[in-house]
Order: sequence, then structure tokens, then C-alpha cells
Amino acid sequence: MPVKIRLQRHGKKGKPFYWIVAADSRAKRDGKYLEKLGTYNPNTNPATIDLSVDGAVKWLQNGAQPTDTARAILSYKGALLKNHLTGGVKKGALTEEQAEAKFNAWLEEKEGKIGAKSEGLAKAQADAKAKVLEAEKAVNEARIAAAVPAVEEAPAEAEATNEEE
Repeated sequence: MPVKIRLQRHGKKGKPFYWIVAADSRAKRDGKYLEKLGTYNPNTNPATIDLSVDGAVKWLQNGAQPTDTARAILSYKGALLKNHLTGGVKKGALTEEQAEAKFNAWLEEKEGKIGAKSEGLAKAQADAKAKVLEAEKAVNEARIAAAVPAVEEAPAEAEATNEEE
């Protein structure tokens, strides 16, 4: 029974939400699966991915083949790296502690990059909001300035007619 790690689509039209599952390759896309490994929500920025890394590594070591998109997600979350490091431990190239230290260092670096992207997006959004607010203030000031001379001219004209009489 060939097993694939793939995405199973959920959510409504135009708002996809995916489950990452290990399924028999002959099963339908949204059909029967062997184990749910996590979720993937591409609607958020950055995309939200919850993945059981240990479960994914277990299936990879048992011979499951990820699809292209699932491979990208597994790589992004570090499941492929952990699988690689586990293979090195089995071969005796490094110890369990060394492999765990390398994986944790990689995770910290990855979290830093994700945090920096989130901060950059939040800053860009705040800058855009400030720019819109400034433009709105300028429009309001121009509108007020256009209305003020008309109000000042009316009393001046009334005084001029009073002086003529």
C-alpha cells in the first residue's frame, strides 16, 4: 500500500483550509486517510501551519512520499531536516544529543525569521494606515479652508452695504 503525505482540502469556496494527512495514494483527495498530521491555512499572512513533526518523521521513515506542496510544508517546518538527522543518528554519524541540538538551533533561527516577517508586515500596515490618515487630514483641511473664505466674504459684503447707506 503506497502511502502519500498530502493536503486534504476543507473550507469554503475561495477560502481554502487544508489538513496535512498521510493517506493511501489510491484514496480520493478528500477521502479516507490514515492519520491527520496537521493543518495549513494559506489565508493568513504568513500562512499558518500546525504540524506534528514527529508524526511526519515517523511516516517518512516508513516510506511515505510527500507531494510537492506537502514536501515544501514539511521542509518549512523542519520535518525533512529532522528525518535527515535521524538517518544520521542511525548510521552513527552523530549522536542523538547532537542531532537534537542542531534541530533546536535551526528551529530558533526559523522562528526569528518568521517573527521578523510578521513585524515587518505589521509595520508596513501601520505605515499605510498613517499615510491614509494624513491624506484624510489634508483633504479635511482643504475642505475647511475652502469653506472659511466664503464665510468671511459674506460679513465683509454686509459691512460694505452698511457703509454705503
